[in-house]
Amino acid sequence: MQPLSRRRWLCRSGAGFGTIGMLGALQSTGQLHASEQDGPGAIGPILHHPARAKRVIFLFMNGAPSHVDTFDPKPALAKHEGEAPPDDVSGRNRAGGFMPSPFKFAKHGQSGVEMSELFPHLAKHADDLCVIRSMHTDVPNHEPGLLLMQSGHQQPTRPSMGSWLSYGLGTENQNLPSFVAISPGLPVVGPQLWSSAFLPGRHQGMEVDTNHTEIEKLIANIHNPMFDRPTQRRGLDLLSRINEMHRETRADDAALETSIRSMELAFQMQSVASEAFDIGRETQSTREAYGDSVFGRSCLLGRRLLERGVRVVQVFYVTKSGKQPWDTHSNNNKSHQSLCADSDRASAALLSDLKQRGLLEDTLVIWGGEFGRTPYSQVDKSKDMSKAGRDHHNTGFSMWMAGGGIQGGMMYGKTDELGMHAIENRVHVHDLHATVLHQMGIDHRKLTYRYSGRDYRLTDVHGKVVHDILA
Repeated sequence: MQPLSRRRWLCRSGAGFGTIGMLGALQSTGQLHASEQDGPGAIGPILHHPARAKRVIFLFMNGAPSHVDTFDPKPALAKHEGEAPPDDVSGRNRAGGFMPSPFKFAKHGQSGVEMSELFPHLAKHADDLCVIRSMHTDVPNHEPGLLLMQSGHQQPTRPSMGSWLSYGLGTENQNLPSFVAISPGLPVVGPQLWSSAFLPGRHQGMEVDTNHTEIEKLIANIHNPMFDRPTQRRGLDLLSRINEMHRETRADDAALETSIRSMELAFQMQSVASEAFDIGRETQSTREAYGDSVFGRSCLLGRRLLERGVRVVQVFYVTKSGKQPWDTHSNNNKSHQSLCADSDRASAALLSDLKQRGLLEDTLVIWGGEFGRTPYSQVDKSKDMSKAGRDHHNTGFSMWMAGGGIQGGMMYGKTDELGMHAIENRVHVHDLHATVLHQMGIDHRKLTYRYSGRDYRLTDVHGKVVHDILA
């Protein structure tokens, strides 16, 4: 290819300044077809069946809550208190005896959903909740457990669920990302939990640190200190045209495509992000309902993003210095009191807020961790039971879902009398993912991406939709 002369370059550039606006118009009207790299969501959702949910928010309790202290009462533990767990349990060398929960359980709502006294606010939403008591996963270790829950695979470099949904459905707002990861600290494993991996980079989750409330700290460089918007627009148009010329000789350059789209989105966000990310615009009563904690602010921000067209919001319960606050190897009872108080208030406020705004019906809310905690104690060398914790537990634990076409007022599945193993209507993580995609209008078996010679999907070769919990 001969190098462009200055005159030819100016002619081509001038003719192309209007193409970006035209491309956007064509995409919005469906006249421009998505490329294979863009994915089906590039021009809007391509659904396999009618969707019951339009958006998802996953409240993720990093470190894993204890099911027997929250949503799965096990009175039989009191009868076997102090007895050693069976020989086949993982980590038995660290195990103490069976340890009953000190927290009282009660039935709530017309449906009689049971939960512990640690959730007084959430109890008011009992008839909205589907508590799955028969969750199980493959391993009791944080890193593979987190990866499996977020990406459907125990090892890194697989796309996260949010990225898969973004790839399949796109966004309802071209001025905001389709997938936002609210993480006020770095979880175990880190950004891989919201990675797009081999999917096009535009589907990567945008990370937001809610330790801050100022927009300039929430989103770096949101305001340009030197140029106004018209000047930035002209510069971006020129840069976009140069990139288009560069791309003509480099077909299917995913990194270049990601860079082009990222610059355009960053510019568009300048006009809307200052409003969308500013929870200070909420009323005082709304902010008080969520609570002035990092998690409370994260949930409130999540609601603001959902109602503005963000497809997936992932809220990680981490802190600036704590990667997994719910990992209660010691002081389990005391820790769960404070952790549940914070999570209960914000989670319940989110449900109330979504319902009041008419959004809960088509918003899927998920709450849970990477696995559960043992029904037996974990003690240190001092054997001080007042400081006893609970170890990791993957063979039976609880999560809950609400909204988005999920049947409320339901307790689904169960563990054995001691809370050791899921024994009835067992739900694997792959089944959870299949059900989430189903509610969003996607057949998990059909949402695939060819990479390195094979077709990949979120559920790999597993997963079945849990039809019993659908409304």
